[in-house]
Amino acid sequence: MKAFILNCTLIPSPNFSNTDALINKAVAQLQEQGAETEVLRLVDFKVKFGNESDLGDGDEWPILLEKIRTCNIFILATPIWMGRLASTAQLVIERLDAIFHEEGFADEETGQYFTYNKVAGCLITGNEDGAHSCAAQVLWAMQEFGFTIPPNVNAYWVGLAGRGKDYVEAGGEKHYFTNQTVRYLVANLMFFAKLLKAHPIDTNLKELDEKAKKESVKPDE
Repeated sequence: MKAFILNCTLIPSPNFSNTDALINKAVAQLQEQGAETEVLRLVDFKVKFGNESDLGDGDEWPILLEKIRTCNIFILATPIWMGRLASTAQLVIERLDAIFHEEGFADEETGQYFTYNKVAGCLITGNEDGAHSCAAQVLWAMQEFGFTIPPNVNAYWVGLAGRGKDYVEAGGEKHYFTNQTVRYLVANLMFFAKLLKAHPIDTNLKELDEKAKKESVKPDE
């Protein structure tokens, strides 16, 4: 069982990241349950803006995309900026859009994207509000790409209004609700990842496409 966590902090390694501190909680629990884990920061790679799988000329997104291809569990971790996803997290979502319009991302027989039979969740850190909105954006995008979203697979910590203390400085590592939701996230991701590995989704998207075309007046519009 492989878990890949992509940290969308704006801070490059090896500098400290509060989002990384929350990730470490999840990593410890994933490893306790036997999962092989890997954590990388998007900003440590040269990832271009766009919606293709490989934009060439030094674009390093294909390295991260391969990590997503080969994992069973994908967790996108992001800080909150001005109440919204970090631009780096939005960049990940935009680059994954290649799944819809490039060859090689879907099974030839069923039409299932490679994301089928994988699970996804999210971790979020920041001050004030925005955690629910960020989780909604991430999890909606992940299910649209074909990931399975188990129940309760978002965990977050937000500080007080204004420029208050961040996750570690404020003692967020001892915050009950955050610790509770991290445990829910890990347990449910592991359960459904194992379930899907043993019982893969057998939906044939190509057959459903043909049925939808037959009952539609203008299937291409």
